[in-house]
Amino acid sequence: MGGGGCSFSADNIVKKSPNDRRLYRVIQLDNGLSALLVHDPEIYPDGPPDHKNSEAEDMECEDDGDGDETEDGSEEEEDEDDEEEDDEDDEAEEGEDDEQEDGGDEGKGKGKGGASQTKKAAAAMCVGMGSFSDPFEAQGLAHFLEHMLFMGSKEFPDENEYDSYLSKHGGSSNAYTETEHTCYHFEVKREFLKGALRRFSQFFVSPLVKMEAMEREVQAVDSEFNQVLQSDACRLQQLQCHTASPGHPFNRFFWGNKKSLVDAMEKGINLRKQILNLYKDFYHGGLMKLVVIGGESLDVLENWVVELFGNIRKGPRINPEFKVEGPFWKPGKVYRLEAVKDVHILDLTWTLPCLRQEYLKKPEDYMAHLLGHEGRGSLLSFLKARGWTTSLSAGVGDEGMHHSSIAYIFGMSMRLTDSGLEKIFEIIGFVYQYLKLMRQVSPQEWIFKELQEIGNMEFRFAEEQPQDDYAAELAENLLFYPAEHVIYGDYVYNIWDEELLKYVLDFFRPENMRIDVVSKSFNSKACQVEPWFGSHYIEEDISSSLMDIWKDPPEIDVSLHLPSKNEFIPSDFSIHADNDLNNHATVSSPRCILDEPLIKFWYKLDSTFKLPRANTYFRINLKGGYDNVKNCVLTELFILLLKDELNEIIYQASIAKLETSVSVFSDKLELKIYGFNNKLPVLLSKLLARAKSFLPTEDRFEVIREDMKRTLKNTNMKPLSHSSYLRLQILCQSFYDVDEKLQFLERLSVNDLKAFIPECRSQLYVEGICHGNLLEEEAIAISNIFKTTFSAQPLPYEMRHKEYVICLSAGANLVRDVNVKNKMEKNSVIERYFQVEQDLGMDSIKLKALIDLFNEIVEEPMFNQLRTKEQLGYVVECSPRITYRVFGFCFCVQSSECSPIYLQERVDNFICGLEELLEGLDDNSFENYKGGLMAKLLEKDPSLSYETNRLWNQIVDKRYIFDLSKKEAEELESIQKNDVVNWYKTYLQQSSPKCRRLAVRVWGCNTDLKEVEMRPEPEQVIKDLVFFKMSSRFYPSIC
Repeated sequence: MGGGGCSFSADNIVKKSPNDRRLYRVIQLDNGLSALLVHDPEIYPDGPPDHKNSEAEDMECEDDGDGDETEDGSEEEEDEDDEEEDDEDDEAEEGEDDEQEDGGDEGKGKGKGGASQTKKAAAAMCVGMGSFSDPFEAQGLAHFLEHMLFMGSKEFPDENEYDSYLSKHGGSSNAYTETEHTCYHFEVKREFLKGALRRFSQFFVSPLVKMEAMEREVQAVDSEFNQVLQSDACRLQQLQCHTASPGHPFNRFFWGNKKSLVDAMEKGINLRKQILNLYKDFYHGGLMKLVVIGGESLDVLENWVVELFGNIRKGPRINPEFKVEGPFWKPGKVYRLEAVKDVHILDLTWTLPCLRQEYLKKPEDYMAHLLGHEGRGSLLSFLKARGWTTSLSAGVGDEGMHHSSIAYIFGMSMRLTDSGLEKIFEIIGFVYQYLKLMRQVSPQEWIFKELQEIGNMEFRFAEEQPQDDYAAELAENLLFYPAEHVIYGDYVYNIWDEELLKYVLDFFRPENMRIDVVSKSFNSKACQVEPWFGSHYIEEDISSSLMDIWKDPPEIDVSLHLPSKNEFIPSDFSIHADNDLNNHATVSSPRCILDEPLIKFWYKLDSTFKLPRANTYFRINLKGGYDNVKNCVLTELFILLLKDELNEIIYQASIAKLETSVSVFSDKLELKIYGFNNKLPVLLSKLLARAKSFLPTEDRFEVIREDMKRTLKNTNMKPLSHSSYLRLQILCQSFYDVDEKLQFLERLSVNDLKAFIPECRSQLYVEGICHGNLLEEEAIAISNIFKTTFSAQPLPYEMRHKEYVICLSAGANLVRDVNVKNKMEKNSVIERYFQVEQDLGMDSIKLKALIDLFNEIVEEPMFNQLRTKEQLGYVVECSPRITYRVFGFCFCVQSSECSPIYLQERVDNFICGLEELLEGLDDNSFENYKGGLMAKLLEKDPSLSYETNRLWNQIVDKRYIFDLSKKEAEELESIQKNDVVNWYKTYLQQSSPKCRRLAVRVWGCNTDLKEVEMRPEPEQVIKDLVFFKMSSRFYPSIC
């Protein structure tokens, strides 16, 4: 039993949405640990089990294993940057292929259909210590400590015991280190919450921190750093740290790498002692916030927490304090950073006082709302009209460096055009004109009231998240808000305080501003070098005369003004399922309510979530939109210009939480409108009316074409994205290469596009879904908006683009070798792809179950062997691939140290050993893996959006099996171990004629492609891709 008790316990403290059925209890243990216990009645809808015999249950499964998303121990800033850069890659790449691959029922967090839907349990621990507490002589130590807690404890000494347990029980784990806190979280199949908590609690009681594990895990930290080494956003952040005042908490290297940690050891520092000191100083109950989400009663959850976490060392509830004197950065400077990608970015930052105590007033959000607005009269609208910027965002970031107890850092980031790069100081001048306007008109209470109304609306009708995300969010919030507002704190705008807004506005002065310019256009003659990333930068002075003009601009341009009142804020929140006379709400799958030559429309009234939200998704085939590379480029350019044209309307609606997504997939324009349903038809009408008559102007054509060129040039800068791109380029018959697209883009004129648009709009085919809080007559009215807006003829089936996937020949052993696109990129990638069979719908469900179960079994051993033990690289993963309804399986490793040839040898060696691993599985372990997959397949959709995405993927894939996951779970029940072994022998074992392999190798800058010539292996190297495709067979197109 635990060594402590509970000193405080209270229900009904937490302010929650009236629609939230979960129960919350706040407790404090004698050791100082604060915990939020969450009883979720949907985890055990028929009532919680009897846990009298839980001891035997949670002590099982103590053998090898490692979680499927282990210790992704990155600074949250790194995670944010990855998302941002991945978005860029998705825009540039053949996005339809990635979508199809990950479509259907794959993907983390995607809810599953079925009668016996359940939810997982989850937990998170936030410790109030992060990278600001790193000793200067061992930078990155807090992050390294986060890694080491995964490497065994006294009670569970095996390095991968925690992750193995989660993996076998349908779970996963993650962790990240921030500047002032470190967060660990997991989710697991509901029955195994206590067993997972038992292993998890030992992170904070008795970690081993073994020296031999440290020596290996330094390599993992270094590999993780090498993931972001070529990231412009991370380079900029590190430059801001490097140029901060000496001794300031910012003035350090948060990530840590081999150099920062090994150098410390070489200087005589005992790194293990330092880690243990850091752990001893900060990993105690007083600095810990725990969240546990389970289906058990609050009393049971409280007993578990007391038992398992009561042994954590006692400590005071006093957060570390960081003294700062003087400015963070030298005033009156501009820093020019050489970019990796072809970008022009202008970043302005102002240092504000820490505003955590003002969360009921949120003055920083008011400022962000105005400075980051994109409607008429806004800074962005004004600067776009001059052809200087393509995007602008503003606000205080969520990441720790921008949101710390030291200060809030308010940022404004702009993507510039080539001409905008020449006008940086003029752009800053207009920023200060807008700030002067804000001072002159004074803070406006009606704007605050709008934000308040939207915040209350969002809180009242909040959508659920995946359980582990929710646990991590609540644990973080316990650090920042009083317990009563742990949920409400993010939404609340309770107190209008005009004087506080004026006080905050006064910090937006030139002398308190930092300017960073990130660009490829860079004069490297007089540059300095940031030591950790090796990036080049120049520090320049800003003239005092310019600073004086910015302090008090002589005029304010008449085009700049505050936004108008928002017409999209909903007023009707009634729930239609409550008054459903036709029993539509009881239907589990969408119905096809319209099937005409022009439009096919699916409908489902929501009765599960009962929120005033709806999602309407459409894919519109455009005539000839993907017939050849020129049409492909014209289609993409048309959609980009259309998005640009619609942006002001889309942005205004998004503020009111009615979101719009416009994208292109081959010959299809995809339009998604989702959020509060009250004004959804109004928004759709406005968007389609604009789209019907839209033709581009010369000036916007040039700006958007330049932006598209830049996006294409930046495609495949990341080796992992590059390897996926190359695989799809081989597999897909119609695949227009980015270099081809660039050549055509250079030659296109606005007149080419003006001639193309009416032609591609002349014949259309629309398929869509309306799902949520809309009646059937409202859905039909939405479909009529399409029919009345567009006077187009229907596009017949044979004229719509179809994708064909190559059918690799029996025994194929193909190789494609390519150097990294970025000549400074160290990372190499091996992607080993096995083609399986075509997905024939109902007849292929058992095959899909076998593939998914195989993945469930081998994912953790692969990570444990190739990442934890061999330390090949930070990214070690395997997963099923569905490429336009063709099943495949991929093994992938990225490494900054090893060549692709060596990586391939190690991956192939692992694959060869899988027969022994599979044969050696005992019945209990095999059933656990089946149970874990079953839990994932039958997991309840956390929100309406997850359910819509699941249904939409079935429509996009032309599969229309809306309960596919339920059917897969039924097939899974009868699958035996021998079935998985036979599947492996048939499709992955080299001696089998059905083993058809492709190796995509991306060679990093420190490797030599000539190594290929020394390979004795009998491989078919694809050198002429066009000839290879011409001589290949293709599967019939079914989606």
